[in-house]
Amino acid sequence: MDMEELEPRKPKAFALGGDLSTLSIEELRELIDRLNTEISRIEADIKAKESSRDAAASVFKS
Repeated sequence: MDMEELEPRKPKAFALGGDLSTLSIEELRELIDRLNTEISRIEADIKAKESSRDAAASVFKS
């Protein structure tokens, strides 16, 4: 048995707008999951930054 077979498969690197034709259906589904996770992370960061901005703005409006 080859040692590489025992290692978990690493997802292929993907760049936005990249070629999807080389990815299998399972890899495309994994990509969707990774992108959805990243979208959620970005949206949470936006909300945190908006809260900070709004708090700072309310200090100067008082």
